Amino acid sequence: MTTVLTPASPLTAADRCDRCGAQAYLRVVLISGGELLFCAHHGRKFEPELKKIAAEIQDETERLTAVPESAETEER
Repeated sequence: MTTVLTPASPLTAADRCDRCGAQAYLRVVLISGGELLFCAHHGRKFEPELKKIAAEIQDETERLTAVPESAETEER
């Protein structure tokens, strides 16, 4: 049996960490089915264990340090 993963939609402010309730920046799709959401802190903390049980990890933590295109030059 072949499993096809459809591209996950981007995480939004409504997506919350399953551990602490902060905004989620990681989505972990489990091999067994289902998914878990984590903030950057808990994603890093549990990364070794998550890699063992994950079919896919969607990591959007780069958004925490990204500079918006609309930022003024002195804000960059």
